[in-house]
Amino acid sequence: MKIKCGTVAVIGNPNAGKSSLINAVIKEKVSIVSPKPQTTRNNILGILTNKDCQIVFVDTPGINRTDSKLGKFMQKGISSALDDVDVVCFVHDITKPLKTEEINIIRPFFDKIPVVFVLSKADLLAKEQIISKIVGISNQLSNKCEIVPISSLKNKNLTEFLDVIKGLLPETEDKLFSDDFYTDRSLKFIACEIVREKALYFLQDEVPHDIAVVCENYADKETICDIDVLIVCQKQSQKGIILGKGGEMLKKIGHSARVSIQKIVRKKVNLNIYVKVRPNWKNDLEFLGALGYNENEI
Repeated sequence: MKIKCGTVAVIGNPNAGKSSLINAVIKEKVSIVSPKPQTTRNNILGILTNKDCQIVFVDTPGINRTDSKLGKFMQKGISSALDDVDVVCFVHDITKPLKTEEINIIRPFFDKIPVVFVLSKADLLAKEQIISKIVGISNQLSNKCEIVPISSLKNKNLTEFLDVIKGLLPETEDKLFSDDFYTDRSLKFIACEIVREKALYFLQDEVPHDIAVVCENYADKETICDIDVLIVCQKQSQKGIILGKGGEMLKKIGHSARVSIQKIVRKKVNLNIYVKVRPNWKNDLEFLGALGYNENEI
């Protein structure tokens, strides 16, 4: 039996709601979420499999301008996500005006592959305001693509969004992934990302952009999962902030992360977090390689 099956690249500005959308439709923790830029640093697949379809969403870093090697890797990730996809899904925060630079990003795709323009955070506006936004943006985009308002937080219009995506996908005989896959990332990777998510949430604004999380040990046993991770920052002063007075901030990050990880692995988690200073790690190709970035990709 043929099914609708294909890949959807999810792109947009930082904090537009890309990761929240994917988590909401997959109904699993695929990507971390925070109100701060550079939350998503890697392309991450979120795989939705139903009886009649398999949709592979590619969550991408937010579009930004940065000169660091990490930033270049992130932007390369967006470019690679757009190679050989069936649909481009551009996510835009409905509370913000649509800028010319955003239109210029998606305009080249109009004559190549289908584009779905998602207006996220629609729960923040009244119905009349949403309609007005749709009409205005439709005119700006010259009616070149489908516009769908959604709210990931309130699960609003997600079924309609998926119906639009399914209608644009090709029919195939085979699925791209087994039914039990909901992401291409390992639990080890997800655990590190959750620690980083909690750090992003609790720490002051200047610190989160300068941290990375590395897994030193991941031992998945029958009744418990032992995890040791290292939070890497760029300055000694940042280390002090991460630790907090008497280690209280690190304990807060660790407790929150452990609770979230336990919900995913469905067993007890023993989580140990350490902090290390590594100056200028964002431009350290050896360290970035340990995080999974390939020097040949920039």
